[in-house]
Amino acid sequence: MKNKFFKVTIFVTLLSIITTARSFGQVDYQDLVNIIPTAVPFVSLMPDSRSSGMGGVGAATAPDFYSQYWNPAKFAFIEKDFGVGVAFTPWLRHLGVKDINLYNLTGFYRIDELQGVSASLRYFSVGNITYRQSAEDVGYDVSPNEFAIDLAYNRALSEHFAGSIAFRYIRSDLNVGSGGAENMQPGNSFAADLAFYFRTPIRLSGQDAQLSAGLNVSDVGSKISYDGDNREFIPTNMRLGVALQTEMDAYNSITVSVDANKLLVPTPHKKAEDETVESYQQFYNSMGTLKGMFRSFNDAPGGFKEELQEVSLSAGLEYWYDKQFALRAGYYYENKYKGNRSHFSAGLGLRFNMLTLDASYLIAPSTNPLANTIRFSLGIDIK
Repeated sequence: MKNKFFKVTIFVTLLSIITTARSFGQVDYQDLVNIIPTAVPFVSLMPDSRSSGMGGVGAATAPDFYSQYWNPAKFAFIEKDFGVGVAFTPWLRHLGVKDINLYNLTGFYRIDELQGVSASLRYFSVGNITYRQSAEDVGYDVSPNEFAIDLAYNRALSEHFAGSIAFRYIRSDLNVGSGGAENMQPGNSFAADLAFYFRTPIRLSGQDAQLSAGLNVSDVGSKISYDGDNREFIPTNMRLGVALQTEMDAYNSITVSVDANKLLVPTPHKKAEDETVESYQQFYNSMGTLKGMFRSFNDAPGGFKEELQEVSLSAGLEYWYDKQFALRAGYYYENKYKGNRSHFSAGLGLRFNMLTLDASYLIAPSTNPLANTIRFSLGIDIK
């Protein structure tokens, strides 16, 4: 019963995302809590162990199997010609939930020294849920799930600079069925990413080092609808990062990286007293993606202070010994009025010839939905 209770709770949370726009007029702005709601939030979940072990940095770190999510332009400088990565995240285990999981499959192929292609598949399963209208109802089982599949082209534009463009299809099937939300249907969206990556060698205290920076504007695409009427924004996001990698000697290296993220989605506003819920909903339904992106920089009800609160920060540290063993640590910060998912993280990595194994662990209070989250990643590369 406990397991079913938590699964239903998670399902209701997902369902509430769909009906967010309908409830904009009922948002409680007390204490300035004003979380930006979007559909398909699973596309924003960290998929891999390496970056999550470093607090969620990835825009400017060295290229790896999961650059498709963080910054696909990094693939232009990856050392291998071909690689495949698989990542698994058991979700909400600390709440007793056993079958909510996030899966990620990614791969890259270098066409030549200047260009390549990459792709990934993300699948989020909410498990099986028995939905009942009442205590006497026998109910029926549903299996909510969401997935995103994408393809990217990446190219080195110079010795130090690369760019990439990615295209993505997103499908969200919360699968409530005829007994759930009225006229509920699977939602579909098409989106694109535009990413850039810069790196240059430098000397730091007499040692070889590399300074890098990255920018990824992701999930710029069509709004999503589950009823053919209300249309929700997907989590369009801007990620900007810098990283410094230094070689202490022939066996030891350290990377320090910082990322900043901002959702390019309009901030909810309190409905005016003379405004109906329907007209308020129509205002957001009629707003296009590009208008919403530009509006997101100066539309917070709390002004510039609240705009700054919408920026989340990640900081991470990675140590490699002989390019075979890695230790990682990091911190992710999100303002308490914008979700409050701040947490520490730790991770490790092992590299054996063509195989790379990574694991990470999130350290947060039990009230945090990400508490005790564990991720596992496996990568196979071919020179």
